[in-house]
Amino acid sequence: QVQLVESGGGSVQAGGSLRLSCAASGFTFSTYSLAWFRQAAGKEREGVAAINELGETTYADSVKGRFTISKDNAKETLYLQINSLKPEDTAMYFCSAYPGDVVNGLEAWEYNYWGQGTQVTVSS
Repeated sequence: QVQLVESGGGSVQAGGSLRLSCAASGFTFSTYSLAWFRQAAGKEREGVAAINELGETTYADSVKGRFTISKDNAKETLYLQINSLKPEDTAMYFCSAYPGDVVNGLEAWEYNYWGQGTQVTVSS
């Protein structure tokens, strides 16, 4: 069955960096649309970065220039490099997948497979 397992979260100081990973299994990774979402306590899930089958990327305005999404089809792993972390980046980060093209890329309803999340906490 489809599995998405995130890792790489942690507690860091503002200005620091993290690299999140999402190990995938159970589906043809290279043909899926993939994305990272985050959800802060008491807030709705927010799409932050997406990448399609062709490697084309989309970013939320709030993270442009600081976040980089990438994937390694051979390793079936999705990544999110997060630089210049801010306290407002504190959230649970989830990876997601959809077997095909998505229209927007950053809307949660477009994805039907989700990981369990990895926590990122940024202190000032």
